Amino acid sequence: MSLCAMENCRIKDLSPLDRPRERLEQLGADALRPAELIAILLRTGLKGASAVHVAEELLRQHSSLQELARAPLEQLRSVKGIGRDKAIALQAAFTLARRMAEELRLEAPLLDTPDRVADLLRDENRQYTVEHFQVVLLNTRRRLIRVEHVSQGTLDTLLVHPRDVFRGAILANAAALIVAHNHPSGDPTPSDADIRVTRDLIRAGQLLKIEVLDHVIIGERTTQRPRGFVSLRELGYWAGS
Repeated sequence: MSLCAMENCRIKDLSPLDRPRERLEQLGADALRPAELIAILLRTGLKGASAVHVAEELLRQHSSLQELARAPLEQLRSVKGIGRDKAIALQAAFTLARRMAEELRLEAPLLDTPDRVADLLRDENRQYTVEHFQVVLLNTRRRLIRVEHVSQGTLDTLLVHPRDVFRGAILANAAALIVAHNHPSGDPTPSDADIRVTRDLIRAGQLLKIEVLDHVIIGERTTQRPRGFVSLRELGYWAGS
C-alpha cells in the first residue's frame, strides 16, 4: 500500500491509480477499472485510505457489481470509509444504471413506413390549430432516436430552413430523418411550398450525408381519405431529386 493510502496527502502526491478523475479525463471512462469508477463516486474526504482502496474493499466484499448494486445502505456503510452520504451516492448511481438498462431494453419503434410515422405523430398533431413542422430522427436501423419540433406557422403557412432541420440530426448523430407536418384543414394534399421545402431538404441531406427518407403530411381521416395522411415519397417527389 502506498504512503498516500496510509495517511492524508495532497492529490498531486497520489500515484496515478489513486487519481481516477484525472485518468478518466485523459483516457475516457472505458479505460478505468470498476474500482476506479466507484472511487470517483466516493469523491474525497476519506481518512486513512484512498478512494480507490475503499472501492477495492467494497468489491472484495461483494462477488460482483450486481451484488454490490443490490447491497442495502447499512451494508455499504459497514465498509470503513463509507459514510451515509457516500453510501447514498453509490446506491443512487446503481439505481440510475439499472433504470437506463431498463430503457435500453424497451427498443425504440421501427419507423420504416409512412404509416408507422403517421401513427407515431397523429395524436399529437390532431391538437394543433396551426402548422407544426417536426423532424423524426432515426438510427441506421430506422429506429426512432427522437422527434424534434422545428417550427410552427399560421393556419396554412410554415417557414422551414434546412439548418434548423439538420442541426438536431447532426447533434444526435442520426443516420436518416423523416420530416413531417400537419395540415389543420384536415386535407393532407401537399402545397407548392411543401414540395419546394421537400426538394430543398433532400438536396441538403445529400450534401450532409444524412438521408431524408420521406415527408409525411398529416391531416384527418375521412371516407375519401382513410389513411388521413400523404407521403411525398409515395407521391413520387423523390424521383430524380
